[in-house]
Amino acid sequence: MLCRNPQQGIGRPSVYHAVVVIFLEFFAWGLLTTPMLTVLHETFPQHTFLMNGLIQGVKGLLSFMSAPLIGALSDVWGRRSFLLITVFFTCAPIPLMRLSPWWYFAMISMSGAFSVTFSVIFAYVADVTDERERSTAYGLVSATFAASLVTSPAIGAYLSAWYGDNLVVLLATLIALADICFILLAVPESLPEKMRLNTWGTPISWEQADPFASLRKVGQDSTVLLICITVFLSYLPEAGQYSSFFLYLRQVVNFSSTTIAVFIGVVGILSIVAQTLFLTLLMRYLGNKNTVLLGLGFQILQLAWYGFGSEPWMMWAAGAVAAVSSITFPAVSALVSQSADPDKQGVVQGMITGIRGLCNGLGPALYGFIFFLFNVELNTMDPIQGEYNIDPLPLHSPTEQALIPGPPFLLGACTVVIAFLVALFIPEKTSCSSSDCGAN
Repeated sequence: MLCRNPQQGIGRPSVYHAVVVIFLEFFAWGLLTTPMLTVLHETFPQHTFLMNGLIQGVKGLLSFMSAPLIGALSDVWGRRSFLLITVFFTCAPIPLMRLSPWWYFAMISMSGAFSVTFSVIFAYVADVTDERERSTAYGLVSATFAASLVTSPAIGAYLSAWYGDNLVVLLATLIALADICFILLAVPESLPEKMRLNTWGTPISWEQADPFASLRKVGQDSTVLLICITVFLSYLPEAGQYSSFFLYLRQVVNFSSTTIAVFIGVVGILSIVAQTLFLTLLMRYLGNKNTVLLGLGFQILQLAWYGFGSEPWMMWAAGAVAAVSSITFPAVSALVSQSADPDKQGVVQGMITGIRGLCNGLGPALYGFIFFLFNVELNTMDPIQGEYNIDPLPLHSPTEQALIPGPPFLLGACTVVIAFLVALFIPEKTSCSSSDCGAN
């Protein structure tokens, strides 16, 4: 039988298998940017921002809680089976979008327990690369993720405008199925069989599955502690922004569906340029810490502009600034790697990943609650039109003007100001002596 064949998949396991899996999954979800805004508004006409924040918040917290356990299990049972599980359950809500919106949003929340494809993909990449080429391979995976989201929202918006949301949902479902079939038929197992045999049946310890384990180690090194505080205070508003920003552009700034898609594409392309050419130059001439500070400065400007901006041109200008601010996280990752011993790299990077996962749960809920407190609601806005509005810029000014149109973004700018002040105290290029590193 096929299941008895030890050589499943096509060819030897490689980074390119991981790249295809990531591209198909996030391309499918990117297509749904426009239909998701419509369904969200129709399902929760009151307190839409609050409900969106709660849905994304539950998903983020479940992902944070489950990631260590799924990672530990994949070390025992192999990557391929968990790639299949994570992709299947992450994409399972897609066909429900037009069939049953309530079940769709419930499934999105619950799918967070399995929405950790990236952690399994990075483990897969680590299996098939040596340490010297691993950072390049991770960069290729991240760039593929960005590329999938540059193109798919625009394609989804165009198809939705001319052929309706049902076709977009069908296309996204077919792409998700193609991804699952690709894993089943083409992706070989990356974890060597001898390692699986050695660990098969090995009990998973609570420390391996504990999502807070890495966070408890933060205070053991003052430099890593400062970096982790910086990451938390800067990524918390970023995670909240990701969950609600396109809805905000649609309903508060009155961007059309196509304008949002073009906005995503332009900012995505600028971000790729910033994280490659621009970041390399800054790291070379300014140094690691100063690059982090520059990225945080741009993030403060971006969030403040989003918070006070009420005109479309302000959003476009702030989007360009947001693209430049995307240099912060890769610069922070490089900084924390400098601050740790070679044998502690996995631990400290795990701390950063754990903090980002926690922010993915707290940020959306926080933004939704602040929108609710400031009465930024969709029931005061014009209904979402289903016409073929494909103008590159909206024709109408926002329906309601407020002194602070986007309160959560302004609060986010304040937290990043604190992150900037904390980052000032991070020592640059600390080389840990053996005596210091040996101290607890």
